[in-house]
Amino acid sequence: MATPVLTVQDLHKSFGPRVVFDGVAFAVDEGEKVGFIGVNGSGKSTLFRIVAGIDGHEGGTLAFRRDARVGYLAQEPEFAEGDTILRAVAAGKPGLQDAIAEYHEVAGRLARGEGDVDRLLARQGEVAGRIETLGGWDYEHRMEAILTRLGVERWERPVEGLSGGERKRVALARVLLQEPELLLLDEPTNHLDADTTAWLEEHLQGYPGAVMLITHDRYFLDRVVTRMIEVSVGELTPYPGGYTEYLEARAERMERLSTEEDKRRKLIAQELAWVKRSPSARTGKQQARINRLGDIQKEQADKRLPSRDTVEMSTGVVPHLGRTVLNLHAVSKRYGDRVLVRDFSTILQAGERIGIIGPNGAGKTTLLRIIMGLEAPDSGEVETGKNTRIAYFDQRREDLDPAATVYESVGSQDWVTVGGKRTHLRSYLETFLFTPEQQRQVVRSLSGGERNRVLLARLLLQDANLLVLDEPTNDLDLVTLQVLESMLADYPGCVLLVTHDRFFLDKVATGLIAFEGEGRLRRHAGSYDLYRRLRAQREAEEAAQRPAERKSAAQPGRPEKKDAARKLSYKEQKELGGMEEAILEAEARKEELGARLADPALYSEPPEAVARATAAFREASERVDALYARWAELEELRSGAV
Repeated sequence: MATPVLTVQDLHKSFGPRVVFDGVAFAVDEGEKVGFIGVNGSGKSTLFRIVAGIDGHEGGTLAFRRDARVGYLAQEPEFAEGDTILRAVAAGKPGLQDAIAEYHEVAGRLARGEGDVDRLLARQGEVAGRIETLGGWDYEHRMEAILTRLGVERWERPVEGLSGGERKRVALARVLLQEPELLLLDEPTNHLDADTTAWLEEHLQGYPGAVMLITHDRYFLDRVVTRMIEVSVGELTPYPGGYTEYLEARAERMERLSTEEDKRRKLIAQELAWVKRSPSARTGKQQARINRLGDIQKEQADKRLPSRDTVEMSTGVVPHLGRTVLNLHAVSKRYGDRVLVRDFSTILQAGERIGIIGPNGAGKTTLLRIIMGLEAPDSGEVETGKNTRIAYFDQRREDLDPAATVYESVGSQDWVTVGGKRTHLRSYLETFLFTPEQQRQVVRSLSGGERNRVLLARLLLQDANLLVLDEPTNDLDLVTLQVLESMLADYPGCVLLVTHDRFFLDKVATGLIAFEGEGRLRRHAGSYDLYRRLRAQREAEEAAQRPAERKSAAQPGRPEKKDAARKLSYKEQKELGGMEEAILEAEARKEELGARLADPALYSEPPEAVARATAAFREASERVDALYARWAELEELRSGAV
């Protein structure tokens, strides 16, 4: 039986009249990975801060396993004044760093012939033993390896000058290197590119300690956690499994609660009908029945869900797009010797929703700023259609005044037009889950997710037909993410979107612009999952070609054959446009035939039926492979012509 590393019982926490936790309890076992889920403001981060010992609580107990250490990654991490990146990360194990510094000091004194040699040697041996106990001599090597894996460079830089994304990655490196028995991670995938997120998934899957995790990354939850805990209305509800299992179990629970509430309503209706029929003689059993009605009504009030617990998003009237939406003509941009964008051309067509992906620091935000006219390209041109109206979501939230209230930040008028209807700004903000009291809060007091909701509320009031969104998913809760996905999927204009949320891209994007290194950008049709599979196939083919290339290079005099880059023909463009649908149909056919082969009933039929099904499955598999290969070929041809 697993031993709990943390046991929480009867926890109470309030902020003024607002109750966050009302006697909640849970435990986390050694090595267990637990995901915490809930709407913004439900108390997830507050719970983590309580467990980390940063915030207090009004009642209850937190019991940790003896000698268990707790490591905490905050949503907005803090560092000591004057820290460089290396010093900030090393602060995760201050005792080890002090011991290494002392060892080097003693070694220096021995080299200079200072002091009593025997005493210094004894001291050096003692410190060396302490270093081994605290983690060993390879700590500095591991520190540098993790920083490199997280995409953090130039470690001598001061932390004060780092972007929010870099600060988060430095803090993540610091807490991972602590290797605590209980790891608390609040939105660890924010600002991580897809490859780094995949690495973190693998790292946490093999992590020997327990992990408590808050994240909006649904793929991450499915691949890492073994249990989910939903935080809502002052209570915690556990669900076994990852995000997919959580959705299934929650749907069953909601249906059960709905059935119970229907029964309570019927019971109340019956009791009310009796009360109306019997106005006199309220004594004895009759009075007891009236009391029972009061108890049922109170129980229903206690069980009733809040009147609004989901964000509602709708856009105003979207202006009609012209023939030209947005064209990029041979755009290039570099900083010093570093090329971010090299000779990139593309056309954005009406109705397209394009995801922009690439490693941290590749230049995704710079590309958006060039499109917005906030930065000039070194060469090339950005052509914006005369009917194109752009609304911009800035991941840095720079145009949010920390001292302004939520109400002041969203609108300068008391009345706004949403979806063609005139409504009061206060009512509009309530659809974004800001109560009248919260609307009077200043921005600096809001969580990251709440600040993003403020920006989205303001964005959707603009008369725009091209939404340019830079990391809009950061810090949003999963319910709000689902609403945003649905809104963007139905948006009649165009969308340019930078996000590292793979699930979000698969749900929203109709195509991708991928930063693939050294300033190369490629357009890809279809979802992120399809891009990932095509890239893996291309990399495998390139790896297989390398031995042949080396052999060819060893035989001088044989000219290397190269395919001349050319533009796709109209027929090929049409073929490429329908390729994703063709692949989906082929994969569905393959899955259908696979299910038939797995059905035991098939093998009670004549042998020729089994043979036909097997041949059909083999043919369907070859069809899928051929379509993927053709897609890759067409994409290569198009990229070569750009």
